[in-house]
Amino acid sequence: MWTLKRLRPEAIPAALEKAERYRLLNQPELAQSICEDILAIAPDHQEALITLILALTDRFGEPRPPSPRQARQLLNRLHGEYERAYYAGLIAEREGLAWLRSDKPLAAQHAYQCLRQAMEYYEQAETLRPHNNDDPILRWNTCVRLLLAHPDLAPAAEPAEATHSLED
Repeated sequence: MWTLKRLRPEAIPAALEKAERYRLLNQPELAQSICEDILAIAPDHQEALITLILALTDRFGEPRPPSPRQARQLLNRLHGEYERAYYAGLIAEREGLAWLRSDKPLAAQHAYQCLRQAMEYYEQAETLRPHNNDDPILRWNTCVRLLLAHPDLAPAAEPAEATHSLED
């Protein structure tokens, strides 16, 4: 039906600037489209991959959000271990925030699970972080504060142990 048009490689820097601008204007779907155009001609472009992850996660709270799986699938394309751990944490944190703001059944349990998972990734990223980069600590602290501010966020209850054996 329609064929996507390809960017010229020399247009990538300006396109990345536009993607960031659209994110700041709260139009992540436009940023996402631009990043997909960049990645169509430069599949390994790290800044475009990161901006795409951020644009996807910006949309988690929308009525028709992208799947977190879509963002997680981009992680293995990031070059550094630190980046993979940090952005895995960010994806989980933003998914947790979307659950926190949701009125769907079991939202509190899902939010708790996502925030705890984010904290684990941030702890991993902390051990890998570059000198003078405390971003994983800042994000970890945010997750802790969210959990403390919302005591209703809790893990799923363990199933009750059987009170009798099969032999009864």
